[in-house]
Amino acid sequence: MQEKKMSLVAKLINGGVAGIVGVTCVFPIDLAKTRLQNQQGVGVYKGMLDCLTKTVRSEGYFGMYRGAAVNLTLVTPEKAIKLAANDVFRQKLSKDGKVPLWGEILAGSGAGTCQVVVTTPMEMLKIQLQDAGRLAAQRWDPRYPTPPHPSMQSAAPRPSAFHITLTLLRAQGLRGLYRGTGATLLRDVPFSMIYFPLFAKLNALGRSGNLHGNPQGRAPFMQSFMAGCVAGSVAAVAVTPLDVIKTRLQTLQKGQGEDTYTGIKDCATRILFREGPMAFLKGAACRAMVIAPLFGIAQGVYFLGIGEKALSLLK
Repeated sequence: MQEKKMSLVAKLINGGVAGIVGVTCVFPIDLAKTRLQNQQGVGVYKGMLDCLTKTVRSEGYFGMYRGAAVNLTLVTPEKAIKLAANDVFRQKLSKDGKVPLWGEILAGSGAGTCQVVVTTPMEMLKIQLQDAGRLAAQRWDPRYPTPPHPSMQSAAPRPSAFHITLTLLRAQGLRGLYRGTGATLLRDVPFSMIYFPLFAKLNALGRSGNLHGNPQGRAPFMQSFMAGCVAGSVAAVAVTPLDVIKTRLQTLQKGQGEDTYTGIKDCATRILFREGPMAFLKGAACRAMVIAPLFGIAQGVYFLGIGEKALSLLK
C-alpha cells in the first residue's frame, strides 16, 4: 500500500515546523560541538559538559543560545528544502510505489545538494557567533579555574549576525557568505546519502502490521521518531571528520597560535599531522546528540502531518 502523497506546500510547512522545534531543543549542544571542534592544542574546554558549564558561568544561560536566532530564522527553509527535496526525488525515482536502494541514495544526495544554498550562509554566521565566547575566554590567563565573571568579559567584542553579514558582503560579496561551500557539500551529501535510505528502512519496519489501523500506511509517531534518531546519529558520526574540516574553514577569527587554512586539503593535512587522527572526531558525541533528536523530532513532526492540517484549516 502506498503512502498518501502530500503537497509540496505541506512538506515545506512540516519541514519548517520540525526544524524550529528541533533547533530550540538541541542548540546548546550544537554550540558546544562548534567550540570543541575549533580548539587546537590546549583548549579552554575539556568536554561538552565542561564547555556548557563554563559558558553559563561566563556568558549566562542565554550564552548557550548564541547564534540561535540565525538558525531559527534560516532553519525553516533549510529543513524544508532538505525534507521536501528528498520526498520529491523519491517520488520521481519510485516505480510501482517502491524506491530501489540506489534511488534512495540518489534522492538523499539530491536533497543534501539542494539544502546547501541555505545551509552554508546559515552555518557561516552561526559558527562566528557560537565561537565568540571561546575566543573571549581564551584571551584570559589559562590559570583561571573557571572563566571570569560576566562583568569582566563585558568589554569583549560580541559580533552580531547583521554586522558579520555586512562585513562579509562589503569585503567579498556573496562569496564571503558562501565560504566553505565545498566542505559543506562534502559533509551534507554523504550525510543525506546515509540518513535518508537508513531512515526509510527503519521507518518501514513493522509498517505492514499497522496498515489496518492506519489508512495512510504511515508508521506510528514513535517509530518515526526513533528511526530519525538512529539514522541521524549514525549519519552524523560517519561524517564528523568532514564536519570538523567545514567548521575550521568557516571560522573567521582564530585564537592565539591556531592555524588558518587555504582549503579542504590544507585543512585536512594540517589537522592530521599537527593534532593527530583523533582530532577529526572532535565533537562527534555532541554531533550525534544534536542530530539524533533533531531528526527524530523532524521526522516525527513531519509524519504527524501538521502541514496538511494547517492547509485544511485555511481552506
